Amino acid sequence: MSAASPASAFDERLPTKLESTNAEMLRQIIASQIKENDDTIINVANVEGKTRPITLSPALTHSFLEVLRLISSGKGFQLIPLDSQLTTQQAADLLNISRPHLIKILERGDVPFGTVGRHRRIKASDLFAYKDKRDSERDTALADLAEFDGENSIL
Repeated sequence: MSAASPASAFDERLPTKLESTNAEMLRQIIASQIKENDDTIINVANVEGKTRPITLSPALTHSFLEVLRLISSGKGFQLIPLDSQLTTQQAADLLNISRPHLIKILERGDVPFGTVGRHRRIKASDLFAYKDKRDSERDTALADLAEFDGENSIL
């Protein structure tokens, strides 16, 4: 089985140079057709050469562009449905923290979780909500720190 086979998705490997190049070309094609806050229409040809339009909603266009951007930059990625149940290790990996630190967060009640047997499970939607809140608080703290630094710097 080759490294680029469909069975070997990007959550298991990094894109090849050819895949990255092709993803960037497709990203540019789609991006060139975008109309702000409107559907994006692209024409696609089948193997017989017949073209047909495909209409992408703004949300679908944005999602495709994000996936293509990751591939074209040579990064692997994983698609996680919001209703997924994540293990503590998966959740910790997504937050880029250690599993023991995640357990402390769960036990503080910052992120809801359930149990399957004796194993904790976290809903992806709850984890992403926590991550958004955490990132927003960090951004605010950094902006405050930068403002404080600017006010107290010696010229």
